[in-house]
Amino acid sequence: MKRKDFIKGCGMACLGGLGITTLISGCSSLVPATGEIAGDNLVVEMKDFEIRQEKNVQFKRYIVVSNDLLRYPICIYRHDELNYSALWMQCTHQGTELQAFGDRLQCPAHGSEFDNKGRMTNGPAEANLRTFPITIEKTRIKISLKAV
Repeated sequence: MKRKDFIKGCGMACLGGLGITTLISGCSSLVPATGEIAGDNLVVEMKDFEIRQEKNVQFKRYIVVSNDLLRYPICIYRHDELNYSALWMQCTHQGTELQAFGDRLQCPAHGSEFDNKGRMTNGPAEANLRTFPITIEKTRIKISLKAV
């Protein structure tokens, strides 16, 4: 085997390993939580935000919640222990389902971006996202799905 072919093969193997590792670690956060519909509310357990490591409890910044009765998922951002925002993950530009990236939601179709409170920060969308009123009851978050 020539030295050039060996180095090229090793480089490709390293890139492939990095790509697979990135793909696998990215997929772990893609699994949406499932919310239960009770009356006019989508109910989510607060423990869905928890990341437990031995005796340590940390919290996810957001979770994506789906239910078979909803056309689009809802992204719930945890701002602190008592403050959350629930955002409809449908772009206000042309209706594409949004993707969550940290503290922002982004449209894969045309690049519109929204902050973690649903405010449009980058077009071509011109309107903010639909938000939902939230009630916290002990260990559950209730998201009102009533039309406003």
